[in-house]
Parts: sequence; structure tokens; C-alpha cells
Amino acid sequence: MKKRTLALMLSAALCVGLLAGCGSSGDTTQTPAAGANSPAAVESEAPAGDNTQISGIVNTNGSTSMEKVMGYLKEGFAEVQPGITINYTASGSSAGITGAKDGTCDIGLASRDLKDGETGVKPITVAKDGIAIVVNPQNPVANLTVEQIAQLATGEITNWSEVGGNDGQVVFMGREAGSGTRDGFESITGTEDACKYQNEYTSTGEVIAAVVSNPNAIGYASLSSVDETVKAITVDGVAPTEETVLDGTYAIQRNFNFIVSDSAELSDAANAFVQWATSAEASDLIAGAGAVPLA
Repeated sequence: MKKRTLALMLSAALCVGLLAGCGSSGDTTQTPAAGANSPAAVESEAPAGDNTQISGIVNTNGSTSMEKVMGYLKEGFAEVQPGITINYTASGSSAGITGAKDGTCDIGLASRDLKDGETGVKPITVAKDGIAIVVNPQNPVANLTVEQIAQLATGEITNWSEVGGNDGQVVFMGREAGSGTRDGFESITGTEDACKYQNEYTSTGEVIAAVVSNPNAIGYASLSSVDETVKAITVDGVAPTEETVLDGTYAIQRNFNFIVSDSAELSDAANAFVQWATSAEASDLIAGAGAVPLA
């Protein structure tokens, strides 16, 4: 009698265990509540990435030498951030620096470094650029030293025959005061306030056109703007190329800079443009524009 009672009790316990098992899927892992460590929470707390879409207008103003670079950057950035409009006004490096300081533009553009008296702003180098020495394609001169270039610019050498060219009066063309290209050329060649300009132009394109129209002309132009209509000579035997500018063997070169206030914060749209333009993602576009990318 006791054995039968014990058997019934064991059977009942077994059934209870089986019924409890039937109420489970067999997976004993508990699903956590949506909290700090859940995938949903991690995703929502992650900082915005590079693909976060922003809208706004960014006004840039300054260097005419950076026009081609800016054109490429504007087009490329529109694919990344279609809600942001980048405006560019070509007014010269000095005007760009002043605009960034006064707040009349979001980003100034300068094809030179800041001078000692230009305070309240800071540069962000976006690329490098060679300053090509250009002559008319009919000119047989193919190489000059930095010293000879300085002598041609200051009028110490007045005839092309003195440097192996044809008999002809040297006609030196350049940029207007305040131009970053002019500042870069004069500071590197040591000809500040000493150049004898036949004409001074407000854009690199005008300098190139002037050299094209005169077989005895010589001038300087941003490497990114040089085309087949003029001849870019070698300087001390080194041609102005992306490689020689980057490795420093080409002597006449300068920085392409974004100029921003050192006290006021950039807008989200302007900051997004600066971050993108100085990243490796923009390198091919900068190279395509004829300048030398840093990344």
C-alpha cells in the first residue's frame, strides 16, 4: 500500500514537471528590456556620422586662384550634403581674410599664409599649389633660376637674350596688390615692393590671357589654372607638378587656406564643409582641379 502511494506521488510530480516544460520554448535565455545596453539604445545614442544630412547656406569669399578648386569641391560636396548650398565669391585673398574676420562670410579663402598683422582669424590648409612661371609658347626659354626670375621681375634683366631667349624687351605681368598669388610670388623670390609690372590684373585668368597675347611676356599663375595656351617653365630644373610641389622640390609654392574666425564658431553647415573638404574623401577632387591634396 505504501509502495502504491509512493508511485502515485512520483507520477504526479513528473506530470507537473512536464507541464511546466510545455509552457517554455526550450530557450532559457531572457530577453532584456530596452535599456542602455540594448541595440536600439546604442543606435540612438551614437553620435551623428559623416552622412548625417544638414541643410543651410555657406558663404565663401576670397582667392581667385582657388576658383577651380572651389568649383570641384562645391560639386562634390553637393552629392554628400545636397541640403547645403556653398556660395563662392572671387574677391582676392585679402578680402577673404577680412570677410572671415568681420563675419561677412562664413569661410574666407586665401592662397597665402596669414601675415603678422592679420589677427582674429586662423588658417586651415586645404591644399598646396605651385605658382607657375608662364611665358608665351613662342618663347624658347624653358628654364630659369629663382634669381633670374627675380631679376626679370624687378627689371634688372630687361632683354630675353640675357637669359638665352630671343632679342626682345621683357614684359612682366602680374597680379594686383592684395592678391595671394602676388604675395606668394614676391615673398618667395624676394621681390616685395620691387617688381616692375607692365600691367597688374585682378585674376589669374587675365594674367594668362596677357601672356598669350604677347610673345615677350612673362607672368606667374596658380598651377591649378595653367593650361596649354601658355608654357610653364622649369625653375632650377624642376617642373611645377603635383609631385614636386608636395615633396618640396619645386621652389615657388604656397598654401591654399580656408580662413575662419578664431573666436566665433562655425555653423553646422560650414563645419561640415570644412571637415569634408580637408578629408581624404575630397583628395581626388582637389587633384582634379590641379592643386595638391594633403590627405
